[in-house]
Amino acid sequence: MTPIDLNADLGEGFGRWRLTDDEQLLSVVTSANVACGFHAGDAATMRRVCELAAGRGVTIGAQVSYRDLAGFGRRAMDVPPAELAAEVAYQIGALEVFARAADARVAYVKPHGALYNRVVHDEEQAAAVVDGVLLADASLPVLGLPGSRLLALAGNAGLPTVTEAFADRAYTDEGTLVPRGREGAVVSDPEAVVERSVELARSGTVAAHSGARIAVRARSLCLHGDTPGAVELARRVRARLTTEGLTVAAFA
Repeated sequence: MTPIDLNADLGEGFGRWRLTDDEQLLSVVTSANVACGFHAGDAATMRRVCELAAGRGVTIGAQVSYRDLAGFGRRAMDVPPAELAAEVAYQIGALEVFARAADARVAYVKPHGALYNRVVHDEEQAAAVVDGVLLADASLPVLGLPGSRLLALAGNAGLPTVTEAFADRAYTDEGTLVPRGREGAVVSDPEAVVERSVELARSGTVAAHSGARIAVRARSLCLHGDTPGAVELARRVRARLTTEGLTVAAFA
C-alpha cells in the first residue's frame, strides 16, 4: 500500500503573535507547509520553522497565498496573472533562503486559503500559480486537490503533482471542499476526524456532506494546525494510521 504523508500548515504567526504550535506539530507531521509572509509568517518565523523542520527531518514546503495578512489569505482577490506568478515565485524564493540556511530545501508548493480554492476551477489563476512555480524551480511538486485545474495545468507543464485530502473538512458530491461559511464545513469531532483519516488513507473514499460516498484518492492528508487541540488530534491520527498498518512518510 502506498505510504501516506501528513502535512500541516505551520509558521502561521507574525511578530510576537503565533497561531500554530509549530514545535509540537513538527514531531508528528512528515511535511510542513510553511507560510511565506503573504497570509502569515515573517522572516524570523520562516527561519525558525525551517530550522525546526530540518532538525526533525520534516520536508519543507512553501505555502503560497494572496497578499492578504489582514484576512489570513481567506478573502477572495482578483490579482492579475503576471503579478500573481511573480508573487508566487517571490514567496518560494524567500522560503528557500531559510531552508538552505538550515541545510534543507523547499521541496514542494501548496497554495493556501482563497488561492487554494480559486485554482480548483479558475484556469487563469491556476496557470499563474504554475507559472510562478516554474519561475522559481521547474522541478518542484505541486500539492493540491484531486481533479483541480491547478494539478492538471501543473502536470501539463511538466511539474510533479501530488493529491491531498482533508479529514477535518466536509466535501461536496463533486469532491471539492464545502465553503467554510456553510454549516458543517469543518468536522469538529476528533474521533470522526481520526476515522476519516484512516478511511481516506486506506480506501481513498469518504462520506460527502450529503452522505454520499465519493472517491478522494490522495498521497497526503492535511492536518490543520490552527484548530483547537490540533497537536493531540494530529498525534491520534498518526498513531491510528500506524496501528492500522499504514506507512506514514513524506512524498518528497
